[in-house]
Amino acid sequence: MNRRQFILAGLGAPAITLGPAAWSQTAATDQPWTSRMRWAQLAFVENDPKRYDPDLWLDYFRLIHADGALLSAGGVVAFYPTNIPFHHRSDWLGNSDPVGYMIKGCRKMNMSVVLRTDPHATRQDMFDAHPDYISVTADGKPRRHWANPELWVTCAYGPYNLVFMTDVHREIMERYQPDGIFSNRWAGHGICYCRHCTENFKKATGLDLPRSERRLDPVYQKWEAWRKDRLREVWFTWDGEIRKHRAGSRFIPNGFPDKLETGKYADFFFADQQARRGIIPPWSNAMGAKELRAGLGMKPIVNIFSVGVEEEYRWKDSVQSDAEIRIWVAEGVAAGMRPCFVKFGAYIYDKRWMKAVEKMYDAYHRNEAYLNNTAPLARIGLVYSEQTNQKYGGKPWQEKSNEHALGIYQALVEDHLPFEMVNDKLLDAGHLNGFKLLILPNIAALSDSQCRQLKDFVAAGGSLVATFETSLYDQDGRPRDDFGLSGLLGVSVDPATASGTGGQTDPVEGPMRNSYLRIKSDHQVVQGLEDSYKIINSVYRVKVKPNVSFPDPVTLIPTYPDLPMEDVYPRQEETGVRELYLREPAATPAGSNQARGGRVAYFPGDLDRSFWQMLSTDHSRLLRNTIRWALEEPPIVILETKGVIDVAVWAQKNSMTVHLVNLTNPMYMKGPFRDILPVDAGVRIHIPTDKKLAAVHLLMSGVTPEVRHEGSVISLDIKQIEDHEVIALDWA
Repeated sequence: MNRRQFILAGLGAPAITLGPAAWSQTAATDQPWTSRMRWAQLAFVENDPKRYDPDLWLDYFRLIHADGALLSAGGVVAFYPTNIPFHHRSDWLGNSDPVGYMIKGCRKMNMSVVLRTDPHATRQDMFDAHPDYISVTADGKPRRHWANPELWVTCAYGPYNLVFMTDVHREIMERYQPDGIFSNRWAGHGICYCRHCTENFKKATGLDLPRSERRLDPVYQKWEAWRKDRLREVWFTWDGEIRKHRAGSRFIPNGFPDKLETGKYADFFFADQQARRGIIPPWSNAMGAKELRAGLGMKPIVNIFSVGVEEEYRWKDSVQSDAEIRIWVAEGVAAGMRPCFVKFGAYIYDKRWMKAVEKMYDAYHRNEAYLNNTAPLARIGLVYSEQTNQKYGGKPWQEKSNEHALGIYQALVEDHLPFEMVNDKLLDAGHLNGFKLLILPNIAALSDSQCRQLKDFVAAGGSLVATFETSLYDQDGRPRDDFGLSGLLGVSVDPATASGTGGQTDPVEGPMRNSYLRIKSDHQVVQGLEDSYKIINSVYRVKVKPNVSFPDPVTLIPTYPDLPMEDVYPRQEETGVRELYLREPAATPAGSNQARGGRVAYFPGDLDRSFWQMLSTDHSRLLRNTIRWALEEPPIVILETKGVIDVAVWAQKNSMTVHLVNLTNPMYMKGPFRDILPVDAGVRIHIPTDKKLAAVHLLMSGVTPEVRHEGSVISLDIKQIEDHEVIALDWA
C-alpha cells in the first residue's frame, strides 16, 4: 500500500489517481463561484512543494464533494514561480508550480478557486532594500516577528501593501485568473511608528501617533478611525486591481475592523472562526456568523474551521477529536455558513480528521437544496454594538462588558429560542422588519437617532428587553444625565446619583456582596420561582426611580454581612425597590390606525453578565421568562428535551428547515468534546399561515418521522439526535 492509499484507506471511496478524463463535474457549470457550498483550504508551508502529494488532495476533494478550494499562493512565501523582486519563492519550489497544478486539477472538477496571500511578514532582503516597508515599534525599532525572529513584520498601512502586494495580486490574477484573492493578517498588528504612518497620521489628524493602545484614549480612537480609512484604501486598491483582470473576481478581506462596512462592501466572506479557545461554548461559532450576517445580510459566508487545536500555544499540526470538529461545524452550518476545512501544511501526519469531514460534507452534499437559505425566520433580535465596545468602559462595573451579550446568548440557547443578531447601526424599520422582540444587553452607547429608532420599533408593536446602562451614554461614550431611552423604559437615573454633566456621583451600586432579589408575585416572569422567597442578585445595579406605575414581581434585598456567621441575616427584608421594570402599553384608542405598542422590560442590574459569570439556574429562569413575556407570542419552534439544543429556523425557496444542534456534553464550556451524547426531543412547529405542508423529512438521519397535525401546528418526536439534525418541511 502506497502513502496515498494509506491516507485514503477507510474513507468512503478507494484511493485512485484521477487522470484528465476521470475528473467529473460536481456542480452546474453556470453556477456563480459565490454560490459554492463546500470548501477546502490548503495552507501550504514552505517545504510542502517537495514532499506533498497533490493528487491525494484532489482525490480527497472529489471524495468529499468539495466545490470550492482556498489555496495558499503568495505574500510571505510564493508557491509559484513569481517574477516579482523580493517575493520570496519557497526554497523547495525548484521548477514546480504547486499553485498552478492544484488550480488545474480543481478546475477539471469544476471547482471554484480562491487564492490566499499573507502580507504580514517578510525577509531580510526586503528589509535591506525597503526598510520603510517594515513596521516600527514605539521606541523606534523595526519590529522582528514574534514567532519567527528571522522575519520582519511589515507595515500594513503604507507602500508594502499598497505597492508591493498590489504587484503580487496583479501577477497572481494575470497568471491564474482565480475567482478571488483572500488575505490573512493583512490588517496590521497594532500601531506602527514608521515614517509613512507618522507622516500620514499627522497629515490626516494634525496629531502625533498615540503612545499607547488605551481604548478610550481620544488620540487612540483617532488612530483607530485613521487605520480603518487606510485599510479601506488598501482593500479597494486590491479589489480594483483584481477586477481589472477578471470582472467577477473579488478581494475578500479577513479582519477588517468594522463588521458593518464589511457587510456593505463585501460580496462574499470567509469567516475565519476556526475552533474553540478557552472557556467558550460551541455556539460561539454561530454567534460570529450571526454578527456578520447582521451586516452582510444573505451574502454568502464561508466558515473556515480548523481540523487542529486552536488554543494559545498554537499546535498547528494537531488534530481535534471527531466530536469537537462535528459540533463546531454543525453550529456554523445551522447559523447559515458554508463549511471550509483548513489543513495547515499539505503533508498529512495524522489522518483521523478526514473521515469526520467526509461524513459531514457528504450529508451536506445530499441535502444541499435545503441549505440554500433565503432568510432566517427568527422573531428575536439580539443587538450587538461595535460602537459600545469601542467607546464605553473605564469604570470597574464596565469591565468585561462583552459578557452581557454572552449571558443573554446562553439563556436563549437554554430556552431553545431561535434568534438573530442585530447591528446597532441598522435599527431602521427595513432592517428590523420581521422581528417582534429586540434584546439590548447593556448597549450603553446609543445616539439620539438610534434611541428614536428603538422608540419607533416599540410604537409599531415591537417589544424590548434592556439591561443595566443601556442608552446611558451617547454614541461617543459621553455619559448622559439620564437614559436616552428613559421615556421608553419608564425610569430615570436617581437624581441623587446622576453621573452626567450635572450629576455628582456615579449611579451604579456594587459590587454587591450577599444581595438578593425578592420574589413577590405570581407574574409570568417568575414562573418556576414561586417557591423561592429570594434568589441571588446581580453584582452591579443602576440606581433608578420609576416615572410611571409598575408591577413589582422582583424587588431588592440589599447587601448584608456574610461573616461572621452569626451576623448573616438581612437587615431589610423588603425595600419595595424594583429590580425588574415591566411595561405593557395601553391598548390603542378606538378608531386609531396606530399599531398597539409592544412590551418593554428593563433590568437595572447586570443580570445578564452575572448569569454568564455564575451560570445560576435562577438567573437563567428569570431572563428566559422575561424574554418570553416580552415576545408576547408563541415561538415558531417549541422544543421539549432534557438536553441543551441550539435551534435555528430558515426559509428556502420551496421549504423551511429547523436546525437542531445537540450541545449536551460535559465539555460544553471547555473543549474538546470527547464524544457525542445523543438526546431525544419533542418538537412543535408553527406552520406559516401562507404555506401548505407537503412533506417532512429528517435530513441528517434520513428518517421520515411520524407527524401529528393540530391546526396550524405540527408535532413530532425525534429519537437520538446526535450532533446535528435538520427537520425539512416541504411546501405544496
